[in-house]
Amino acid sequence: MSSARTARRLTRLLAMLPWVIANPGNTVQEVCDRFGYTPHQLAADLNLVFVCGLPGYGPGDLMVAFIDDDEVVVEMADYFSAAVRLSAPEALTLLAAGMAVMSAGQGPVALASGVDKLQRLLLPDSEDALVVDLAEPDLVGELRHAAADGAVVHIVYTALGSGSTTERDIEPWTVFSTMGNWYVAAHCRLAGGERVFRIDRIQQAEATGETFEPPAEPPPPEVQYSPGVDDVEATIRLAPAARWITDYYPVDIVGADDESTVVRFSASDPLVIARLLLRLGDAAELMDGTEVAATRGALRDRILARYES
Repeated sequence: MSSARTARRLTRLLAMLPWVIANPGNTVQEVCDRFGYTPHQLAADLNLVFVCGLPGYGPGDLMVAFIDDDEVVVEMADYFSAAVRLSAPEALTLLAAGMAVMSAGQGPVALASGVDKLQRLLLPDSEDALVVDLAEPDLVGELRHAAADGAVVHIVYTALGSGSTTERDIEPWTVFSTMGNWYVAAHCRLAGGERVFRIDRIQQAEATGETFEPPAEPPPPEVQYSPGVDDVEATIRLAPAARWITDYYPVDIVGADDESTVVRFSASDPLVIARLLLRLGDAAELMDGTEVAATRGALRDRILARYES
C-alpha cells in the first residue's frame, strides 16, 4: 500500500497537468517547487503521460509531454484544461461509489458534502432513490465501537504471510475497507507501534475493560507495512522495467537515476523478498542482504528440482 502511493501520484499528476498547460514556459524547478516533485519524479510522470491519450491511441491521439532543455512541455492535452463533464451513467457510478464509502463509515466531511451535492443534482426529487448499504463482516462493528470509545481490545490474530497466530492487546484507531478487505489501524502493544490488521484474520476479539487516549491526528487509513526490529532488510537495484515495485510495495528509495532505482526493502520473512527477486529476474539486482540471498538460492533450487522431477 502501494495503492495509497499510486493514488497520491495520480492526484499530483492530475493537478500538475492543467497548470502546466495553462502556464506554458515553466522550468523544471518551478514545476517541482509548486507540486513537490523531484526532477526524477517529474520526468517519470511526464514519461507516463507521453503514452496516454484518447481511444484510437495512434500518434495523433496521444499526449506529448517532455522536458525541452529546462522547460516542461505538455501538448495535445487540451481536454485537461477544462473541467471534466460526466455522462449520466458516469455520474451515477461516481455517486454510488461515494455512497459506498460513506456507508462504510470512512467518508471525510469533503466527501459527504460532494455526495450530497451530486445526489441533489442527479436525484432532486427523492433522497431514497438510490441506497447503498454494504454488508459488514463479523467484528467490524465491534472494533468500530471500540475505536470510538477508546477501548483496548485483546485479539487473537493469524498473520497472512507467515501463518503464525499471536495474542495481543491493541488500541484501535480506525476501521476501514480497501481493496476488497476490512482493516483496523491500531497501536499494537505487543509490537510497540502502529500496525494494520486484516479483520478477517482476527480469530477472536474481546474488550479488556481498559481505555486509552486516541491520538489527536491518527494516521490516514491505509494499508502499509511498519518495519520491526527483527525484520530482514535487503538493498535492491531495479532496472526501469521493475520500477513499478516502488508504487506497489512499501520501500525506501535510496537512490535513482535514468538507468536504475535503488530501494531498501524490509519484510518480516526473507521469503517475501526472495520470491519477488525471482519474479523480477534480470530486472532486479540484490546488492545487500545475506539472509535474502540464501533464501533466494534455496527457493530457486527447490523450483528447479520440481521441474527436473
